[in-house]
Amino acid sequence: MGSVAAVNPPRGTLLETPPHLVLAIPTAALLAQLVALAPPNVVSLGGTPACDIAVFHIRYETVGGAGEATTASAALMVPAGSAPTCGGPRPIVLYAHGTTTDRGFDIANLQDSSNVEGLSLAAFFASQGYIVVAPNYAGYDTSTLAYHPYLIADQQSKDMIDALAAARAALQFTALFGTQDDGRLYITGYSQGGYVAMATQRAMEASGMKVTAAAPMSGPYALAAFVDAVFFGEVNASATVSSTLLVNGYQEAYGNIYSSPLDVFEAQYATGIETLLPSTTPRAQLYAEGKLPQNALFSATPPDPTLAGATPATSPASLATTFAAGFGPGNLVTNSYRLTYVDDAQVHADGGWPAITTGIAAAAPAVPLRQALKRNDLRDWLPARPVLLCGGDGDPTVFFFNTQLMQAYWAAQGVPATTFSVLDLDSASTAGDPYASLKSDFVVAKDLVAADAIAQGATDRGAGAVADAYHATLVPPFCFSAVRSFFAAH
Repeated sequence: MGSVAAVNPPRGTLLETPPHLVLAIPTAALLAQLVALAPPNVVSLGGTPACDIAVFHIRYETVGGAGEATTASAALMVPAGSAPTCGGPRPIVLYAHGTTTDRGFDIANLQDSSNVEGLSLAAFFASQGYIVVAPNYAGYDTSTLAYHPYLIADQQSKDMIDALAAARAALQFTALFGTQDDGRLYITGYSQGGYVAMATQRAMEASGMKVTAAAPMSGPYALAAFVDAVFFGEVNASATVSSTLLVNGYQEAYGNIYSSPLDVFEAQYATGIETLLPSTTPRAQLYAEGKLPQNALFSATPPDPTLAGATPATSPASLATTFAAGFGPGNLVTNSYRLTYVDDAQVHADGGWPAITTGIAAAAPAVPLRQALKRNDLRDWLPARPVLLCGGDGDPTVFFFNTQLMQAYWAAQGVPATTFSVLDLDSASTAGDPYASLKSDFVVAKDLVAADAIAQGATDRGAGAVADAYHATLVPPFCFSAVRSFFAAH
């Protein structure tokens, strides 16, 4: 007899029953843990926990970037307690996390002080009566996938949908906590997760799945325009990490980004870079070992005299220091590849950057990376359910023009103003502004970071410290607070 090929379970299958209970935390213990581990603004803006929470680690079947069968894992946080909002039928928050290089990342591990997103989910949502489903993504934690399909809209939305299906199956085993799914579904996420949240809403609405409301935060939605800006000299913070994940994830999914890593990456990094991230080695150690430059994405020598003024870019002035850090010795991407990319972007210009024309990605880019970016750009759909976009105009990591381009595209396509709204934490308050107090408190938070830096000897009025903290620690709790209020109103 011939051998019988193994058949993978269907996507979304819960792979362990009952799900693994990681910990159950009473409200008092949760508050103490948040005070000890979470940043102060998470504690103050999250509020006093109203519910106990039970945290489960679930594993499920999903797919990789090329459609290959694989597994992934997620956190399932279930509220419990005697308060009316803590038991019985409760809504689900489906959350997508931001970029991490840690191959072992597990958002269910709330005892890890570096897991700020997991602690924030506990503070803002699970302890306030929401069931939380938060995937770790394929390629992380216990996943069998050898890479991460970074910013691949089709795969990442499928991963989220599969995690939700598995979590709903797992809820039947959590009956002792007295909490059930009431059918309301809210989608949110931060940074990479903001992009994933929007891609997930797009996919779910296209397939007829129920979405109550969504709130992507600080995401690279206009992906093609964003990467064009980077190649033209507006290099964002953490660009060496995001570029490595992006190029190699697209290579795994589409197979045509390069023939050899040397086509894109300098020789000193090319060997091993295809499997470098995510890694079990801390990011700082990767920098120290010379496996990845910390900041220098491009050479400080322009690949062509016409790019001298964009090596680095100097406008807007508020981000010039960030742009400049992306150029220097030991750079990651070769000058020849940068020039090839820029030449294509000049011939086949994006409709949203550097000026808004069509508002969408270039119609027919020739460079395979730009083709992949167009394929994954989210300026191709219109939301049917309410959306809040939250972020800050001073973001040096994911430029706020991503949000502005989505806002302009939706408005131009006639999406009703009642369907979507935008919160820029750096904008001035207006009469009747529901986010006025958040905006003023955000100013205070930035001032405190600057003052602390000045007290420690900073000579730039704390601007560098604010830039360093802006995306990772300053913006998130304020956006989380706005998102919770938005969900409560829908």
